[in-house]
Amino acid sequence: MNGLLRGAISGLAATLPMTIAMEVMHRRMGLTKRYALPPRQITANVARSLGIRHRLGEDEERVATMVSHFGYGGSMGVPYALAEESIHLPPIVKGAGYGLAVWAGSYLGLLPRLGLLSPATRHPPQRTALMIAAHLVWGSALAIAVERLKRRRGQARGEASPASPVSQRSTRKIQPQSAASICS
Repeated sequence: MNGLLRGAISGLAATLPMTIAMEVMHRRMGLTKRYALPPRQITANVARSLGIRHRLGEDEERVATMVSHFGYGGSMGVPYALAEESIHLPPIVKGAGYGLAVWAGSYLGLLPRLGLLSPATRHPPQRTALMIAAHLVWGSALAIAVERLKRRRGQARGEASPASPVSQRSTRKIQPQSAASICS
């Protein structure tokens, strides 16, 4: 699987735990009545700028929000998958750092510049913290997904995975162990 596809799939998959984390934190912080989550606001602002917001019902806006949110997550996974091998840090550290970079680039740069959302510096601190935490979840999940897909690719080619203690040239057989012996 090439890096573009691996990144898109991983970014898409990482958006699910991010979205769940956002929803849970949003409810726990009591922000649900005062502020919609940014993906909803961004989608509404895009629809307004296209002159179609008035034609969207509640369900249609919710679907458009999910499609755009997951689409953005998938597209932002691509640069990570293409560049991550050149960064020599543990995957979770790379992913979390990348998640923070995506948050900063989006919420302090791209979205305000496009007029789709005010800069994060103008948002309530609780909401900014929520979105930073959500992007840490996304970046970490992205890194895990990319690593798993790389490992699967290696296994499909008959290569040892990078985390595997057995090198490709090793002829030693690993004996299966029972669950009881592994857990004791």
